[in-house]
Amino acid sequence: MPLVSTKDMFRKAYEDGYAIGAFNVNNMEIIQGITSAAKALNSPLILQVSAGARKYASHTYLVKLVEAALIETDLPIALHLDHGDSFELCKSVIDGGFTSVMIDGSHLTYEENVALTSQVVEYAHSRSPEVTVEAELGRLEGVEDDIAVSAEEASYTKPEQVEDFVKRTGCDSLAIAIGTSHGAYKFKPGQKPALRFDILKDVERRLPGFPIVLHGASSVIPEFVQKINEFGGKMPDAIGIPEAMLREAAGMAVCKINIDSDLRLAMTATIREYFHDNPGHFDPRQYLGPARQAIADMVSHKILHVLGSDNKA
Repeated sequence: MPLVSTKDMFRKAYEDGYAIGAFNVNNMEIIQGITSAAKALNSPLILQVSAGARKYASHTYLVKLVEAALIETDLPIALHLDHGDSFELCKSVIDGGFTSVMIDGSHLTYEENVALTSQVVEYAHSRSPEVTVEAELGRLEGVEDDIAVSAEEASYTKPEQVEDFVKRTGCDSLAIAIGTSHGAYKFKPGQKPALRFDILKDVERRLPGFPIVLHGASSVIPEFVQKINEFGGKMPDAIGIPEAMLREAAGMAVCKINIDSDLRLAMTATIREYFHDNPGHFDPRQYLGPARQAIADMVSHKILHVLGSDNKA
């Protein structure tokens, strides 16, 4: 099966009340862990690449690894650019085989965001087969890869803007800010994480049938934070988005949920534990194998308990 765009994925997800997991990838073991879990549960997938991952692993290596995953799994998989910040970057990955891109103009003025998104949409939709485009309205707080937004800069999506934005840009999906945040340090102990379901419902009412995206949706599972600290790490306590809230959003207009930090935490905790228990080992296969399985276990958990995308491929 060749790579697919997100168009049919999102249509089915919206109609059936589930979301597709968009998992960030950086190397072979992460891709293998994600796709093996999805194959076992017969789930569609979005594998997404940030600008930082592309610099780290190179465009060619990542594309070829994803192509290998297609051969191994025969699943519907979209290859997506996460947080593209320029027309040139989006054009480069589209020309290089990606089937979906995000153009993030949320740091610009509204009119500048419309103009940039429209430019990317025009190019993406001119391709054959057509490439889908995700845009963003509102700004999420947090730090992850090249994304850094302070609390003062963050802002919720304004529902009254979404109809005009989608109509003028022609984007295929829309990332909104309703209380998620990038990175592992989302909320301090004592804070009460909450999603603004009132905003989501208003957006859903104004854009019936239109797919919505949640960024920064890792739950920062305490088990892995504790394990990292137990074996030499210095992570502060943090609270992520409760998975029950994400599952509720997946039953509404949210068709794509981004998951990155939880994968990093599971992988890092497993490697730290391995070296603690096996200090003399130096074969990468010995510690990357368990780390790959930790990724697979995390993805299986997300598919079954957050996304609801099992048996939807």
